Amino acid sequence: MQHYRSLEGVHLQGAWLTIGAFDGVHLGHRAIIEPFVAEAHAAGAPAVVLTFFPHPSVVLQRQQRPFYLSTPEEKAELLGALGVDVVITHRFNRRVAALSARAFMERLKAHLGLRMLWVGYDFALGRNREGDIPTLKRLGEELGYQVHVMEAVTLNGEVISSSRIRTLLSAGQVEEAARLLGRPYQVTGKVVQGDGRGRQLGFPTANLKIWARRMVPGPGVYVAQARLADGGTWGAVVNVGVRPTFEAQPRAPWVEAHLLGFQGDLYGRCLTLAFLHRLREERPFPSPEALAEQIRRDVRRAEEMLAHVR
Repeated sequence: MQHYRSLEGVHLQGAWLTIGAFDGVHLGHRAIIEPFVAEAHAAGAPAVVLTFFPHPSVVLQRQQRPFYLSTPEEKAELLGALGVDVVITHRFNRRVAALSARAFMERLKAHLGLRMLWVGYDFALGRNREGDIPTLKRLGEELGYQVHVMEAVTLNGEVISSSRIRTLLSAGQVEEAARLLGRPYQVTGKVVQGDGRGRQLGFPTANLKIWARRMVPGPGVYVAQARLADGGTWGAVVNVGVRPTFEAQPRAPWVEAHLLGFQGDLYGRCLTLAFLHRLREERPFPSPEALAEQIRRDVRRAEEMLAHVR
């Protein structure tokens, strides 16, 4: 899989293309990508995905809160695993948003030799979303490409969407989010120096510095699997929140993980957490000793759950 950071650097012929945010690459996205890739390859054509960064809603709606389910690199890797040949992460800004549908499609034709465009049933592009499906089909007749429309993808009658997954994560419903993603939700960060309180309680924690725009599950204590980039996987108890037992003035949420059975130094290493289950809400305790006793109970419950996870 080739990953380009701009459409301008791509020069293909006869490409099959699908366009979308594809944030998180959930089951709804897979239901589009997998048949798209199969049909493109059967036709002897490269399967190309065009996506954008920042997400259009960040630019057009000034979305400020932590938002993304995947980094551009993670998204490209997930799409590549589905067989996509080329991922283009094009920068989205006001200038791109102001392009007419015709101008945008002409650029795609020039750079990709576009032959087939796959889109969702409610897709539109260009200034003020003027490039709806009838318009794209009309432009296709002029520019020499075809349009294939995919219907909405549902699970138990519910449309699968990135926004729905964000809502579930905010509520701490990581198991339901995993059902729509097709895998546990993950975050990756660098382990940074903390204040050592976990170690003082007998439960040393890895404090993660995570991309500020990355969505993290809502406050609470979670069971997770922790994976080091340089090798090794451990069960973990993860706290997401503001540590109310110790912090009188809440700050930005912490993500700190106690790796079960781990011995060693984690500082400076890259750690990925896959959230499996929410044990409880975050709450203040009357003393550090009471908190330590609760953590012991959390660890026992996590060990019981992880014994059944392969």
